[in-house]
Amino acid sequence: MKARRWAIPGVLALLTAATTMAVRPHQADAKADANPGPRDVIVHLFEWPWASIASECTNVLGPKGFGGVQVSPPQEHVVLPGSGYPWWQDYQPVSYQLKTRRGDRAAFASMVSTCHAAGVKIYVDAVINHMAGGASTGTGSGGSAYSHYSYPAVAYGNNDFHHCGRNGNDDIVNWGDRWEVQNCELVDLSDLATESSYVRGKLAGYLNDLISLGVDGFRVDAAKHIPASDLQAIYGQLSGSPYIFQETIEGGAGEVSPTEYTGLGDVTEFRYGDVVGNAFRNANLSALQNLPSQMLVASGDAVAFIDNHDTQRNGRAKLTYKDGMTYGLAEAFMLAYPYGTPSVMSSFTFGNADAGPPSGSGGTTSAVNCSSGWACEHRWRTTANMVGFHNAAHGTAVTNWWSNGGSQIAFGRGAAAYAIFNRDGGTLSRTFTTSLPAGTYCDVANGDVSNGACTGPAYTVSSSGTFTASVPANSMVALHVNARVGATSTACASVAVTFAVNATTVWGENIYVLGNRAELSNWNTGGGVALSSAAYPVWRGTVSLPPNTSVEYKYVKKNGSAVTWESGANRTLTTGAACTQSVSDTWR
Repeated sequence: MKARRWAIPGVLALLTAATTMAVRPHQADAKADANPGPRDVIVHLFEWPWASIASECTNVLGPKGFGGVQVSPPQEHVVLPGSGYPWWQDYQPVSYQLKTRRGDRAAFASMVSTCHAAGVKIYVDAVINHMAGGASTGTGSGGSAYSHYSYPAVAYGNNDFHHCGRNGNDDIVNWGDRWEVQNCELVDLSDLATESSYVRGKLAGYLNDLISLGVDGFRVDAAKHIPASDLQAIYGQLSGSPYIFQETIEGGAGEVSPTEYTGLGDVTEFRYGDVVGNAFRNANLSALQNLPSQMLVASGDAVAFIDNHDTQRNGRAKLTYKDGMTYGLAEAFMLAYPYGTPSVMSSFTFGNADAGPPSGSGGTTSAVNCSSGWACEHRWRTTANMVGFHNAAHGTAVTNWWSNGGSQIAFGRGAAAYAIFNRDGGTLSRTFTTSLPAGTYCDVANGDVSNGACTGPAYTVSSSGTFTASVPANSMVALHVNARVGATSTACASVAVTFAVNATTVWGENIYVLGNRAELSNWNTGGGVALSSAAYPVWRGTVSLPPNTSVEYKYVKKNGSAVTWESGANRTLTTGAACTQSVSDTWR
């Protein structure tokens, strides 16, 4: 159900949903389906330069509780001054060296390190289906020469690409033909022969290079155009257990389906933006109570979003930043209601759908200041503060649902949070029943809480869980237990705890941390927090835990179905009030 936009110089085409490191010598199985952990909100800082992302992690994303950043493709790309340096040039790789209009390798590595220090993960938009299009030839952003089917800097030649021999120009025409979708070209973009062990090795080498710099996972671009078996072979060569979510397009009957990829990682659920976007655009919210039943994939397999960089530009998105508060309410709902891993968009403004980001000389992306062309939707209070709501409500179900049958809804998240959405033209005034503990709560949708004080409205919940509110037209109220007025506050609603353990492993083994809390799978060996081997023999991973809490934990090695616990008593730690914390251990 996705509209996918690709472009080459002078052409902006819409394709609809109907539409070097050494590698191991054998084909490995794909990694276990990793997950982003309980602090899971992703923000797509679309086309942001690396230095600006680093600053945002420190000053905004970490303190607000965001779990990760999706960054734009970091590999060398074409440079198209004659087309005004459009956004889509970054999706046309020339090589896998890390030099783009957003910064070089050193700046990228510094960004990753800075974001990790703030408790924020980095997910790379990985373009592995194709190289630059045939209409592009010249020199890339890193100085590499290239031409159609020839990319010397990465040692790709004619035999490393598909030449489907159909449709005159090798482009995909029949989206109902699986072979054509996965072997012909997206608007003349050179389609890599991902069944080739040589190509798989090159792609795995690129991704492993990023992992070596600390990258935590990948958004795999155009995944449905690569057979699942090819992706499985590539993922199986990756170090550690990166979180993978795959851009997939839901088509009609008989077409390649996103469900074919859920065993390899999460998939992008394009129905979500349609259903939720339509509901808020049309002020018809009541049907959202049963939202999961309206989706294609299960919550645990989905990355949800209201809009993304493609749907903003091709008209598919039902709402974007241009819709103001109505869009803000839809984003807030996504963070309030428990479905999927939420992905928040942060855009640059545009009138021309081809337009690139704000830039300086030679197309170099300008530093982000959240003005002068940068939309920064993730900083809107109804998004930024709702990340704390989402984190406070992690693991809880919808409770106390109320609706007027149309444009007004309210619901709780167990005893952790409660939200009201009013898309009516008039004020909503009533007494609401919640499962919240008695107390006074800051309305985080309309104010900020600090040290027990609220800059906006506050509501007192009675001992029976009720409170009375008047919610203006096209607005909302949001309360959660980490935003109580007059309560002793902690520095952060949650603590990003980084576990590091020095542990040697054999091929196929991965290290996990388990413990006595839901965030650590309650000792269930079927789960746990997967640690990254990027700094082998030190395995490292971050999980959000509540502040000022005693926790028991232990490390395990997993190799397929075999699980080996480390010896000795349970380890213990006590989280503090700071936003981040680290532990360093040695396997025993």
